[in-house]
Amino acid sequence: MVFKGLQFARNVQLSSMESRLTDQLNSTAEQTSKLMKLWRKLNMTESLQDKLNTELTSRLRGSEKQLEELKSENSEQTSKLMKLWRKLNMTESLQDKLNTELTSRLRGSEKQLEELKSENSDIEVRLRSTETQLEQLLEDLKTENSVCGAQLSSVSVRLNMTEEQMDELRTQTTVRAAELLSLSDRLTAAQTQAEELQVRLRVNEAGVNELKMENGDQLKVGFSAGLTDSGSVGPFDTETTLIFSKTITNVGQSYNQSAGVFTAPIRGIYFFSFTAADFLKGYMGLYLYRNNQPIIFSLDLNDHGGYASTSTAVALQLEEGDQVRLSLPASYRLYDDSRNFSVFSGFLLFPL
Repeated sequence: MVFKGLQFARNVQLSSMESRLTDQLNSTAEQTSKLMKLWRKLNMTESLQDKLNTELTSRLRGSEKQLEELKSENSEQTSKLMKLWRKLNMTESLQDKLNTELTSRLRGSEKQLEELKSENSDIEVRLRSTETQLEQLLEDLKTENSVCGAQLSSVSVRLNMTEEQMDELRTQTTVRAAELLSLSDRLTAAQTQAEELQVRLRVNEAGVNELKMENGDQLKVGFSAGLTDSGSVGPFDTETTLIFSKTITNVGQSYNQSAGVFTAPIRGIYFFSFTAADFLKGYMGLYLYRNNQPIIFSLDLNDHGGYASTSTAVALQLEEGDQVRLSLPASYRLYDDSRNFSVFSGFLLFPL
């Protein structure tokens, strides 16, 4: 019985020891897993520590470079500050000198002010005496002005009478001047007409005589003339006779290039033609006159804005002395240059 009791007690102890061992093994396994976790964390911490050490080392080196640069900058700034300090000391010394000089000048200016004050007092005394004299002069002048005013009133009455007479004379002079101007204009116009008639007679006589000498009883007449070399002609405010000044042919000298007029030397049938050109958009045209009678009006529309021309021809029966000319209407224009875009021509077909 005692042995069984001891065995039971041992079994109980063994079971308790087994349970303790089991508990210890379990706790050891837990501690082992915790230690493994801590070991892993420690390894990660060491790798992070290495990275941090590397980064801190690089930053430390950059900071050391910046410190070196700051030291060099500080040395430069220190030298600049020393220079500024020296200049400041020099400025203070100059300021002391200037203060001394200004003080001496101010003392001199005060003396001059005192002198000026004394001079001003003398000037005031003189001014007062001068004012008294001026007042006396003003009184004298007022008296003289009253006397002169009476004299001027009498003179103004005389002047008014004279001005009325002058106005009458001016009116008469204006009327006479207008009459003289009108007479002068009439004389000038008459002289111009007489000169034109003399020129025409001379030209006609010379042409007729020349034709008679050259051809005997058979008279030959023909001309062609270009308008101008200067480009545009017109527009004019009024209708204007065109002067075709570039004589190409003038057999018989019946065309007057200075007046732009053809004069028939004998009675007969004459043939005339003309070409007019322009280069701007719009209407262009010419009148052909026999004496003062319009015979033809040639009109064309330049609707494209480039060079355009119009041409016309006519046969006319003319008496000796009849005149033919071309006229440009008001607000119209033509164009000509050295290429002779605008030409006026005429010749005698046969006498009658």
